[in-house]
Amino acid sequence: MAIKSINEKPGGIEIDLTGPDGNAYVLLAKAESFGRQLGYDKLKIERILDEMRLTDYEGLLYTFDREFGSFITLWR
Repeated sequence: MAIKSINEKPGGIEIDLTGPDGNAYVLLAKAESFGRQLGYDKLKIERILDEMRLTDYEGLLYTFDREFGSFITLWR
């Protein structure tokens, strides 16, 4: 066991992809909500959601992480 500084603790929002929050529909809803909270206009949010829907689950995760990964940690 190691004792680490509290400053090393990751901050922000965490999403466990192996649980119910990892569902594609939940991630789409979260993306819409985060987009609104960040002040994105409706067109930008819809483009993000369309790109997330365009491909498979891995592509959805890639887009989600690209757009919101600076403050959200996704766990597998």
